[in-house]
Amino acid sequence: MGIEQSSFIKACRGKNEGRIPVWVMRQAGRYLPEYRAVREKVSFLELCRTPELIAEVVRQPIDRFGLDAGILFSDILTILEPMGAPVSFPEGGPRLENPIDSPEAVKWLHDFDIEKELAFVPEGIRKIKEILPDLPLIGFAGSPFTVSCYLIEGKGSKAFDKAKRFIHAYPKTAAELFELVSSVTERYLRMQIEAGADAVQLFESWGGTLSRDDFLRWSVQPTNRIFTALNESKVPRILFVNNLAPYTDLVSGVNCEVVGVDYRMDLADAQRKLPGKSVQGNLDPAVLFGPLELVAAKTQMILESIDDPNRLIFNLGHGIQPGAPVEAVEMLVKTVHEFR
Repeated sequence: MGIEQSSFIKACRGKNEGRIPVWVMRQAGRYLPEYRAVREKVSFLELCRTPELIAEVVRQPIDRFGLDAGILFSDILTILEPMGAPVSFPEGGPRLENPIDSPEAVKWLHDFDIEKELAFVPEGIRKIKEILPDLPLIGFAGSPFTVSCYLIEGKGSKAFDKAKRFIHAYPKTAAELFELVSSVTERYLRMQIEAGADAVQLFESWGGTLSRDDFLRWSVQPTNRIFTALNESKVPRILFVNNLAPYTDLVSGVNCEVVGVDYRMDLADAQRKLPGKSVQGNLDPAVLFGPLELVAAKTQMILESIDDPNRLIFNLGHGIQPGAPVEAVEMLVKTVHEFR
């Protein structure tokens, strides 16, 4: 069976009449003992830059759970160091050495040769396709707003107030910054597709902190630019929005095939408000820490609520958490696959 006939790709296109596909955000991660065994030997950055290890950790959850898609192992901030913004990954999240705190600081950033500086990414994709040739592979990047949040804040944050203040205090400079990040992101995703990615996902992790007007200006518009530039690639495009509910009508106009829905929003309601698009989601990751019967029941409840299962990709409503029981993931996948 070719990739185009897989349940995942058919669901992306709204034409899946077979079993519901399922994959899990951060499915290669610390909850898996085999992943932890790899991480004991190398740092996170070494893992992200070693094609053979990238392929190994992508394979691990596929082999264990029989998931219907793999996702490239990388980080949304991979593009920053060659852009002139070195990133480290200590415990507690990423840290940037020189956050952007003024219009002058944006001048430190620059475009770069993606094929040369990030060659380990397409090589990792090719290694994955060698060992998992019949499995759909998702490439990904961070949205321009989310990536810019880290550039300005210098680390993770609950509200990214510095980033929000920056776009209002320096709108012209912010537009220049978003232009650079959008251009790099577009070419980065194109490189992933050319290397063999069968779909691509943009993570809008922090756009949900914005007002509606600002979400349209600083999230929807640059995202649309990227996805529209990838039109000719013919691969499904997925937009995951953390805190989608306030912006569903704005997202419905984004040039993509699939919208990833976070756990705060009713998935059936999201599907009704996103006509013509497939939806992906959206079990609360915390449910996996409950009894297996609860995992099955909550999963079943979402599945039964959907009006059009032909355009459903089951997933969590956010990334799987460290410490999540492997047995719970097994129950989740089993419940989805047995639904129809």
